[in-house]
Amino acid sequence: MEDDYYVSSEEEGYYDDEEDNDDPENLEEEMMAYVESETPKCEVSSTKVISKESLLAAQRGDVQRVMDVLSLKEYHARTLLIHYRWDVDKVLAVYVERGKELLYEKAGVTMAEHDDTSQLSSEVMCDICMDEIPANEVTIMDCNHVFCNECWTEHFIVKINEGQSRRIKCMAHKCNAVCDEAIIRNLVSARDPNLAEKFDRFLLESYIEDNRKVKWCPSIPHCGNAIRIEEDELIEVECACGKQFCFSCLCEAHSPCSCQMWDHWLKKCVDESETVNYISVNTKHCPKCNKLVEKNGGCNLVTCICGQPFCWLCGAPTGSDHTWDSIAGHECGRFKEDEETDLEQTKKDLFRYTHYFNRFQAHKDSLKLEAALKKTVQRKITYLEENLSSSKDYSWPTDALNRLFRSRRIIAYSYPFAYHMFGDLLKKEMTLEQRTIKQNLFEDQQQQLEASMEKLSMFTEEPFDHYSEEKLHDLKLRMINLSTLVDKLCLKLFECIEYDLLGQLQFSVHRIVSYNSNGVEKASEINSLSGC
Repeated sequence: MEDDYYVSSEEEGYYDDEEDNDDPENLEEEMMAYVESETPKCEVSSTKVISKESLLAAQRGDVQRVMDVLSLKEYHARTLLIHYRWDVDKVLAVYVERGKELLYEKAGVTMAEHDDTSQLSSEVMCDICMDEIPANEVTIMDCNHVFCNECWTEHFIVKINEGQSRRIKCMAHKCNAVCDEAIIRNLVSARDPNLAEKFDRFLLESYIEDNRKVKWCPSIPHCGNAIRIEEDELIEVECACGKQFCFSCLCEAHSPCSCQMWDHWLKKCVDESETVNYISVNTKHCPKCNKLVEKNGGCNLVTCICGQPFCWLCGAPTGSDHTWDSIAGHECGRFKEDEETDLEQTKKDLFRYTHYFNRFQAHKDSLKLEAALKKTVQRKITYLEENLSSSKDYSWPTDALNRLFRSRRIIAYSYPFAYHMFGDLLKKEMTLEQRTIKQNLFEDQQQQLEASMEKLSMFTEEPFDHYSEEKLHDLKLRMINLSTLVDKLCLKLFECIEYDLLGQLQFSVHRIVSYNSNGVEKASEINSLSGC
């Protein structure tokens, strides 16, 4: 990693005073050209929002691809995709590497020619109910197994009610063939139309429930949308409803924390263990009634509500006679190493957790407060557009504000990461010396980003709608430069975490979402006609 992004506390780092004598117009052109070269080009989102209306189109799109390549019927293609969890690439890969026969056999697809019921004798014995059934009241599947319609219907109804409607197999012993969904639909609808609708709904929802690349949006209340990704499932996405979440674990977007670290952090925050730690540090058990007593004064003789006086230092029962430095008939000067050590460690653990939690929560609170700046900044921009004609581009305050939001979120979640990275979770991965070196490296980069981010926050709050054109021009260059610097520092922090910290682990695997300068990726609406 290069060091040219680092900024000392004495330097502003976002404006070069040596260029003050340059032509302001040329300077602005150079600055804008630099920012454009550093800013990632907008690309079409690789994640898609699947609404209730577009779900059928999305499923049909994948089914059609398999039908076209393998020349299959629709239900055969759907059976293959359900077996391979709707991974079209996997289906085609197995087809190329192992051939059609193995592909179909594993999925329960039978392509053998079967007899027509018209070619059967007038009556057929059903091997399930053992009755002689007229030929027009039996059904033959692709696997050539024939049973009466009543037995087939009962079989289908049981499987649908058991939640196995996505892959209902033939009733014959050891037959792996999946039944034709059109036959299932026709027989079940004759008995129970509502159950047939349930069967169709299960087939449709299989595209989400069984699909590794599609998951429901975890919004509460549920928006009804699902998200489909194209590549690595380790990605953070934003649904059309505005919910931002980690696709891998379905928790809130938490980079640069790994999913495992965030899970541990959530448990730590909601667990009562920290309350227990506080109690163990700040209370003592009464030696008589065993109730917890909290000391509210300076004297080491405390009295429980049950009336029992005892020594706060050692917890032993005593009399009530005492002076400012002693208790009558009591001495507790003996040092109990184990108890003192445990107490001190508990205090240290509680203090460490409080340190990281307070900073995490402070930045989360700041993020909520800064969100109110959007309307204020937009109002200032509107005023400038109406009253100043020298410049038509006032996107820079909004860009700076968005950069502030993204960096604030990264800083906030960097504290849970640090708590686990340099705590007990990965204690066996590093020696004390290695952990100290890595922690110093991380905290240096974290503090640089934090300092630049706070400076950017200060700039966004300035009353620039009342500035002169010259002062406004100067603020514009500073905010553009500082926004670019914050972006680079965010990238360096992610690289430090990904390569210098997590990349060096030997016994654990922790992966984080790659840094995205544009923030959490917004999923685009799927085309309801093409399914793309």
